[in-house]
Amino acid sequence: MMRVVLARRLAATAALLGAAAGLAGCGLGAGTAPADTRLTVTRDFGQRPVTQLDDPKSSGSETAMRLLQRNAKVTTRYGGGFVQSIDGISGGTQGGRPVDWFFYVNGVASRVGAGAYDLREGDHVWWDHHDWGASSGVPAVVGSYPEPFVHGVEGKRLPVRVECIELEGETCDTVRNRLVELGIVVGKGGLQRSLAAETIRVIVGPYEQIRGDQTVRRLERGPKVSGVYARPTSDGRSIAVLDQEGRVTDTLGSGTGLVAAMRIEDNPPVWVITATDARGLQAAASALDEATLANAFAYVTGASGSGRAVPTVSSDAAP
Repeated sequence: MMRVVLARRLAATAALLGAAAGLAGCGLGAGTAPADTRLTVTRDFGQRPVTQLDDPKSSGSETAMRLLQRNAKVTTRYGGGFVQSIDGISGGTQGGRPVDWFFYVNGVASRVGAGAYDLREGDHVWWDHHDWGASSGVPAVVGSYPEPFVHGVEGKRLPVRVECIELEGETCDTVRNRLVELGIVVGKGGLQRSLAAETIRVIVGPYEQIRGDQTVRRLERGPKVSGVYARPTSDGRSIAVLDQEGRVTDTLGSGTGLVAAMRIEDNPPVWVITATDARGLQAAASALDEATLANAFAYVTGASGSGRAVPTVSSDAAP
């Protein structure tokens, strides 16, 4: 699997280098710098901050790579198309495990190299250094909320549809109202049970009742398939919390909720707000908040009302 991931990343690098050949300075060009961009740099699945800049230095027609280089000390490989280190934190291996830098724009992993990704107004660029041995990729995360709902995916703002088991239920209203407060138009309907072209779906309901959806059901197969380090059982009675190596660290039952995001191929991301029961579902819906979800790859709420980002990261994961 590691070889597959490296092959994919090297292929992306090759495409990037071809696209970048005509651009001086790896993304530096004429034009107005994109306004209101943000830059976040973390490690260990967002759980250890490195840099947080709400107003990073930028100039001209900016790319994700150039924005990073303006605001951090960066070393690269493969002709400048692959980030090797940021502020002295390098990719490679750590404790015998594979680690590298990955970047997300508005909570969605880019499908092109950082030097080929042109930034737009309001984009939130997030670089994270983490162990990728348990997953072939994490294509979407929740820690850039309120993105991608406000500024969209890959430069395109998309319609948002909340899909609920109980359309008139309190939890469905909580989720929709939180999104409406962002100033966007939000549709509401029943579970569609299929991918929706050009629409960000937000699926809300107890896990047992929403697992018929093909995207939701990927959660049961763990991070190698879903990219999410939390795994519900098929009956929805418990949710296993995993560590960065994909090992179960806790199994949570009654009152447990989960906020996660997934993406299949080039389709828009799908957000899932689910739980073991009604109490857990309301807690998960209430977690739809910028401060709560900040820098989380996914988020689990507990019966006591507490919550935490997942995966579980051991204290010795990083020096």
